Amino acid sequence: MTEVRITHIGGPTTLIEVEGWRLLTDPTFDPPGRRYSFGWGSASTKVAGPAVPAADLLPVDAVLLTHDHHADNLDDAGRALLPGVGAVVTTVAGARRLGGDAVGLSPWLVHSLEKPGLPTLEITATPCRHGPPLSRPITGEVTGFALRWPGQQHGSLWISGDTVLYSGVREVASRLNVGTVLLHLGAVQFNVTGPLRYTMSGPEGVELCELLRPHTVIPVHYEGWSHFTQGRDTIEKAFAAAPTEVRDSLTWLTLGDPKTLAV
Repeated sequence: MTEVRITHIGGPTTLIEVEGWRLLTDPTFDPPGRRYSFGWGSASTKVAGPAVPAADLLPVDAVLLTHDHHADNLDDAGRALLPGVGAVVTTVAGARRLGGDAVGLSPWLVHSLEKPGLPTLEITATPCRHGPPLSRPITGEVTGFALRWPGQQHGSLWISGDTVLYSGVREVASRLNVGTVLLHLGAVQFNVTGPLRYTMSGPEGVELCELLRPHTVIPVHYEGWSHFTQGRDTIEKAFAAAPTEVRDSLTWLTLGDPKTLAV
């Protein structure tokens, strides 16, 4: 059995420390107060800053970037970090935009991180759809990441990425043994598109976890931005009504405080 230490920085941003590796997901470190355009009339205001300054998280071996084109997943301060990290793994379109040595993965492709003296980390890209049917040309490419390394007891560590619940995400349950989930929730909505949602709601997260049956579920991407319509209270209510196994898997991280988990 191995352990992982995860620190929730805010929004989708986490630091994952495992077996000597330091991985940062979706780096967002801008201060609060700014309103960002997401295109096509959609926008959001950042209402909370990072719980830990970017400088306190260095060095970083790799950034796992679910997508590069929305500021709630990669803002200006987060983008400034990228040249100084060991590797950036993201979508194919994102790697093309970022340039340099960024690695772009299509769904179900695998990339390995290797470093002398550390175990190899296997990263499998997983499907995402960041909105309703037919929205991908507007919302762009997004990816999740499943991480595997020797000694895992419960299964892969999966970062869902910003996605709604659809067949591609359900496929993860049939193809992977997932032990720990960083579950991107928040039920994102914009005034310009009314009731349409762009990430999972609490009940949809529960439905997905009923398929996955993970050992540990960690909600992220539900606070810190004005376009999140469901926060911790709503998520807790959804999981409280879930089957016992799913209900008991829910684990909250206190912003800025590392938590060690068995994986």
